[in-house]
Amino acid sequence: MTAVDRVSPYLRASWRRFEGAMRRDRHTSRLLVLVGIVCSAGVAVAAVAAVRLAHNPPPGREYASLATILALALIAERYPVSIENANLRGYSLAAVFNVAGIVLFGWEPMVFVSVLSLVIASAWLHRARMRIAYNAAVLSISAVSGGLLVNLLPNAKSLTLLVSSVGLVAIGYAVPNFLLASAAVAVSDEKSYAATLVGTLRWGLLPFCFGVSATLMAVVLWQRSPYLTFALAGPLVAIDLYERQRHKARSAMHLASTDSLTGLGNTRRFHERLQQLLDDAERSGNPVALCLFDLDNLKVVNDEHGHPAGDRVLVTVASRLRHGGEAFRLGGDEFAVLLNGRASDAAVSVASSILSRVASLEVDDLPQLTMSCGVALFPSEGVSRNELLRLADSALYWAKDHGKNRVRVYHPEALSAYALERLGSNPGLHDRLRAAASLADAVDARDANAGAHSRQVGDLAALIAERLGVDSEQIEMLRLAGHLHDVGKLAIPEELLRKEDPLSDAELIVLQRHPEIGFRMIESLDLGPVAEWVLHHHERWDGLGYPGGLVGDRIPLGARIIFAADAWDSMTSERTYRKGMSIEQALKEIQNRAGSQFDPEIVDALTEEIDLVSKRDETVEIGNGR
Repeated sequence: MTAVDRVSPYLRASWRRFEGAMRRDRHTSRLLVLVGIVCSAGVAVAAVAAVRLAHNPPPGREYASLATILALALIAERYPVSIENANLRGYSLAAVFNVAGIVLFGWEPMVFVSVLSLVIASAWLHRARMRIAYNAAVLSISAVSGGLLVNLLPNAKSLTLLVSSVGLVAIGYAVPNFLLASAAVAVSDEKSYAATLVGTLRWGLLPFCFGVSATLMAVVLWQRSPYLTFALAGPLVAIDLYERQRHKARSAMHLASTDSLTGLGNTRRFHERLQQLLDDAERSGNPVALCLFDLDNLKVVNDEHGHPAGDRVLVTVASRLRHGGEAFRLGGDEFAVLLNGRASDAAVSVASSILSRVASLEVDDLPQLTMSCGVALFPSEGVSRNELLRLADSALYWAKDHGKNRVRVYHPEALSAYALERLGSNPGLHDRLRAAASLADAVDARDANAGAHSRQVGDLAALIAERLGVDSEQIEMLRLAGHLHDVGKLAIPEELLRKEDPLSDAELIVLQRHPEIGFRMIESLDLGPVAEWVLHHHERWDGLGYPGGLVGDRIPLGARIIFAADAWDSMTSERTYRKGMSIEQALKEIQNRAGSQFDPEIVDALTEEIDLVSKRDETVEIGNGR
């Protein structure tokens, strides 16, 4: 390591600290400017109120009434109603008594009553002095705003004027509260003022409406007798209990759908939002992009620096994902981002930007962080909504296996070559099955009528083999072969595979070459008998099949099983040009061809398996009916 290498990290760290200090200074300066302006306005309002009270002091009995309002407001300030807004501690019902006091006694004395109740309660709760000063100034401005509005009404006594007075004072009192509270939160959290104001209105409007109703009741009861005001305890307690229950319910829902470490949505929330966006995509046709991310070197961080360091990495990375779209942590070092209405190029751009932001992170003295990303879009060619997650996962593994720190978009042709690579390079059966499943999806994606045909054939072939008593290792090899039985179709022109009209003789010859092509594609991958089974999976029991015209037991057992499973799935599956056969029709057709097209023993095993599945489904249906 050279001297430059040793100095550079120090210089970079110093520069980051300087930049951070500058950002904090700018942020603090903006907050101080806001607090200074609002507090100056509040002091001016208090001074005007004091001058007016000095010239026209309230009667002696009114001081006792104001003391009662002060006590009620103080209790309400001390025990605010819980709300869902994370930036504020609660909604104070002191507004009910403050607005009622402005209607009954004017704004001048209520400036001091409202401010005094807030200052005492805030000091009791040990809140920050700057926050107390700001909130006190806001209350002063709110009080004069409400008082000036009510002065617009004529000085007469009627029910209509009373209701109008309460409404105008409440509006005049609430508007500065909402505007200035949102300004403080927006500056403090460095968020958009408009978005913050919308959020404040969302949580505050319902309590405001309750408060106006309670204020009207308080004024009417006070005018009858101040002692009747205590009858408001019941409605106010009901409002408090309602808001607390709503807050608890929302908090429980939030906890249930949030990852506790990063604050991102968890797996449950991810699947809920994915299904919602897919439903919208099917209705509107707008694309949904699913980006799966995986940290490339978190294990190294955990092993060398400990899990607390790994947790810090996860939290830091999560903060970078929030800027891309709806972000979720799926567990461990896996994340997801959902992009609504983004086409392929836009999704790749967002994912690449996230990778760049993560790569630029420097967390403590930890090694450089990188991520890999796989992207799949719906609707797009070869992607069904049920397969979107798995296809994005395949693209993610493709990105990790090809150098990491890159983005790969799912595409059938590209992933088929990658899957063949994985088949040959991975010795584990599980990895080979996973690669085969990706390859099967790539094959089926090129055939508009295939659906999940290849994987269904592999699964059914494994069940038939198990019923025939084949050993477990051969069963899994047969499942693999079933997934790969049509791999040769990757070399067949796509327009031929998607053609719904009858094929010409020349086209049929081209299509019938796919077993030989598939054999050549996988024979060098050291997959045991799989290549041979794929080669002969269209041979008939009577010798009239292709490509070799083999007869009876000369056809490998695995190929005979795949042939029957392939025929069964083709008969019972829906196609754009025809409906699938019923189970009874398909069984009859298979049984009629036993001894000519199919091995009779395999037909018997298939029949037993289908009968067992049918009986199981009937039992489940009866159980659900009860």
